[in-house]
Amino acid sequence: MPETQTVLYRKYRPQNWDEVYGQEQVVKVLKGSLKTGKLGHAYLFSGPRGTGKTTMARIFARALGCSDNDIIEIDAASNRGIDDIRALRESVNSLPFDSDKKMYIIDEVHMLTKEAFNALLKTLEEPPSHVVFVLATTELHKVIPTVVSRCQSFTFTSPTYTVLKEMIEGIVKKEGYTIDAGSLDLIAMLGNGSFRDTQGVLQKLMSYSADKKITRDEAELVTGAPSTAMIHGLLTAINNNDTDTALEILHQAEGGSIDAYIFMQMLVHSVRNILKIRFSPKMAGILTDELGEDEFTFLEGIAKEKNAINADLLLRLLGAYAQMNNAYLKYTPIELAILKIIGNNE
Repeated sequence: MPETQTVLYRKYRPQNWDEVYGQEQVVKVLKGSLKTGKLGHAYLFSGPRGTGKTTMARIFARALGCSDNDIIEIDAASNRGIDDIRALRESVNSLPFDSDKKMYIIDEVHMLTKEAFNALLKTLEEPPSHVVFVLATTELHKVIPTVVSRCQSFTFTSPTYTVLKEMIEGIVKKEGYTIDAGSLDLIAMLGNGSFRDTQGVLQKLMSYSADKKITRDEAELVTGAPSTAMIHGLLTAINNNDTDTALEILHQAEGGSIDAYIFMQMLVHSVRNILKIRFSPKMAGILTDELGEDEFTFLEGIAKEKNAINADLLLRLLGAYAQMNNAYLKYTPIELAILKIIGNNE
């Protein structure tokens, strides 16, 4: 029987403050409140999915001295009604099992009904001294203002490209794999600013790799990403105002079942880097280290020329990406954006 891999996002979920990536501002404040003893009774963690909100809540709970018995997690998506919150209000009055405090972590709190929010509000206003609440949400605007005002609020930011690459390199090394620069770049990009999504992409590649050597060719095959040569070819065609070649490359991508969203992500990523190199010598120096040598050399060559790869193109591509969800043919918005930028929009 084949060996079953442990899911990476569970295996490498941070267990203490030092293992947390990219949320230094939150860690600093929470650790400071523990040190001074100035603790709040309710905290609100908001930010994109996969940025570590519930993980941080668990670390905070353990730092407070809460045992597993005294960390209660509630999924508001499936426990969203007033009866669920009434049961919670009764539960908070009971003393902790074997800790000084107990923590209630309410995930996706924005999913509560209006009546449930109002019931929760009463508990947040005057909770027992042994209770701490952490409310987590990906949609802060849906949390009623009166609840927000009762909490200490912390905003979780999406991890940067550099942070994601550091995390990938760390996991790959611990798992005994190797990875080339091109694969590292692609996985970090496809992670979409989410630790969990990035680890999910890496998991696929590790499962596919028989020799524990993750290569760019494997990464493209497994993720449905276009080859670097294809993206470079399209950028060259735009650079040369070569409509025929640009449309031919997009046709090949569509016919080759290459994911249109990933194609667009890679194209936007490359155009953005070209503009950084063109307008900022300091950023060019940073990208020299971040990108592989071949990739940087190619992008730098285009950046030095005055051509159609400019801020207007980037804006049009971003607009096209937003239109792709509703497009009957996913590649059509990309084609239109490129046709307009190289002057063939009659």
